[in-house]
Amino acid sequence: MEPSTTPAEVAFGADAHTYRMPLPRLALTPDVSHGPLDGAWWPRSGALELELPSLVGSLEPDPGAAIRVTVDPAEWPDAPRTVMAPGRVIAVEPAGPGSDAHVITLDCGTVGRWVLLVVPPEEPAGTAARLLATAADPENPLTAARMLVLACGSPQAVQALGEGPVGATGEAE
Repeated sequence: MEPSTTPAEVAFGADAHTYRMPLPRLALTPDVSHGPLDGAWWPRSGALELELPSLVGSLEPDPGAAIRVTVDPAEWPDAPRTVMAPGRVIAVEPAGPGSDAHVITLDCGTVGRWVLLVVPPEEPAGTAARLLATAADPENPLTAARMLVLACGSPQAVQALGEGPVGATGEAE
């Protein structure tokens, strides 16, 4: 049996390589969330135009669905207004005044709307894993900003909130 080839191999030769973004580091609530977040996303870089296509693709929106993403302008001050993804254009808007910090909101038409904690790309893996798990807990009552302060903040910031360090469940110990 002959090995099969993809259209890219036919067009560019058998030794051609195509780059695919790795799957996003993403944790979503398994059911309806009862808290302020629907999960968390840990991008590999601060380049929204590189990270967003794989995040949106993993949510499996309908082909042709209008995708609108709202981002924290403090995290992405130079965010593009549109991001190209395979088969779609993603509209990117800055969040308005008073919106939650460290949050990205994805509106994927009929598939749904997600409000996700954005774990900073430079966050150590252990801390990021705890944040991903806690944000995906449907009973998590913590906001994105509070989770980051508790998990990563200085002892003074944690004390100012009146809470102890965050544990594996995201609750104060």
